[in-house]
Amino acid sequence: MPYEVVSAYTLLLGDESGPVLSVHTTATDAWHALDREIRERCGMRPRPQRRASADAAARLANAWRKADPDSRYWNVTVHRLPVPVPVIAAPPMVARPMAGALR
Repeated sequence: MPYEVVSAYTLLLGDESGPVLSVHTTATDAWHALDREIRERCGMRPRPQRRASADAAARLANAWRKADPDSRYWNVTVHRLPVPVPVIAAPPMVARPMAGALR
């Protein structure tokens, strides 16, 4: 059975109130979620979706973590998942005689 590789992105964020784990289909969604979670925990206003970037979210998260590095943490990780794909639409195989075969 052939496999197709799909990507999934996880966001792990934690502090004294406990961990949060979320799974996202794109890296952009994961970085937006990190930005949103940090802003919510800090009491900041939400950033417009079009303005959030991975670099800005990482800088904000690092500044948030720096205030209490012993109990605050965050991580965005990509996972490559092999998914089996059934071959149901393949054309039927036709048997062909081998070269040099006796008739």
